[in-house]
Amino acid sequence: MVQRALLWFRRDLRLFDHAALYHALKENQQVVPVFVFDRAILDTLPVNDRRVAFIHASLRELQAALREVGSDLVVRHANAAHAIVQLAREFKVQAVYTNHDYEPAAICRDEAVGRALNETGVKLRTFKDQVIFEQQEILTQSGGMFSVFTPYKRAWLARLDDFFLKPYPVRRYLHNLAPLSRQALPELATLGFDDNALDDLPVQPGMSGGEALFEDFKQRINRYHETRDFPGVKGPSYLSTHLRFGTVSVRELAAYAHAVGAEGAQTWLSELIWREFYQQILWHRPDVVEHSFKAEYDHLPFPNNLDWFAAWCDGRTGYPLVDAAMRQLNRTGYMHNRLRMIVASFLVKDLLVDWRKGERYFSEKLLDYDLAANNGGWQWAASTGCDAQPYFRIFNPVTQSERFDPQGRFIRKYCPELAALSDKDIHAPWLARSLNGLRLGIDYPQPVVDHALQRSQALALFKRD
Repeated sequence: MVQRALLWFRRDLRLFDHAALYHALKENQQVVPVFVFDRAILDTLPVNDRRVAFIHASLRELQAALREVGSDLVVRHANAAHAIVQLAREFKVQAVYTNHDYEPAAICRDEAVGRALNETGVKLRTFKDQVIFEQQEILTQSGGMFSVFTPYKRAWLARLDDFFLKPYPVRRYLHNLAPLSRQALPELATLGFDDNALDDLPVQPGMSGGEALFEDFKQRINRYHETRDFPGVKGPSYLSTHLRFGTVSVRELAAYAHAVGAEGAQTWLSELIWREFYQQILWHRPDVVEHSFKAEYDHLPFPNNLDWFAAWCDGRTGYPLVDAAMRQLNRTGYMHNRLRMIVASFLVKDLLVDWRKGERYFSEKLLDYDLAANNGGWQWAASTGCDAQPYFRIFNPVTQSERFDPQGRFIRKYCPELAALSDKDIHAPWLARSLNGLRLGIDYPQPVVDHALQRSQALALFKRD
């Protein structure tokens, strides 16, 4: 009997250096590649969700690559937990291979799939793929989780060696992919989504998109520590979306940064380690999805002014860098990391809005949305999380603007109504020496709050608790 298996693609949409695919191909004579547009997730999303469009375009490229080696991609639009069991029965497989997902809902789904498959005599085999170290691989000396980044990073680097960075040699086993008749990839409209959600975005999906960005970043990585905080210049790698959907390999990225070793590369490697730090927090403390990591801050009495929250969402708070960042998010699905910290601090500590509201808004808008990183970043800014910024350290949105967008280049791009202001005045138009025709309150809003006053109220809010 032919030893046959399913390979269940999820957040790993590539045909190289892929843990589950490697093991499936090596251990079976025929491997059937499958992907499920999971209705349990998709039915909750808006029709213009950019992430579904990114996934769809990436699958189109993945399918073409599979066809080049004589196979294809079987795609279903259904509840994933049911569809995988049905596909296992349809293709008469002995096992289903997939990579670990660390989000609580995904863990529950996979446990349910595993039980259902087991009842039919099919094994569910899962592997580590999207991180270098997972779950309980990096622990404190007492055997617990790390709640402070710096010692976690030291332990992470101390354990790192070539074994953990070694790519899986998938290509040599591709001949074990199942020969399949031509499979249909449902159109976005058939799935209930807009088919032009990515048209105006500077995003190239798929393996080719990830490779192109990585090759570009290699030319800039040695300057990363100098440029990464300035949203008006080309500093970041812009690989976060590709990391989220696995169109790049984290092993390849980390291995390159580790090998280069210069300050810029090491700073970028630290960002990859931050990603894994938040993943291990989510694994050990899944309650952080709804609750503050620090229990004493879980029920802070935020006023939650809905008008101020709406102004923040729309990019009309009257603070130019905050507004430019939110407009970038709304327009492109991306926000620079420094700006994520600034707008999060502003929402929580200037507008006194619960961090969970901001986190949910980001979860709807970010193309690179990742639960662990988004939750960790928001709780860091809100001072409610692990290794968080102390509550008494509050970003001043004007000084942050002057420091990280000194010429107002980023502000002018997303708040063009402010373009005529001088480099000095553009950070705080209400203090401008000359408005050059700008009508505050008409062309651009007056500040919705006074930062100094709100800072004192935020301090009182945290102290009272």
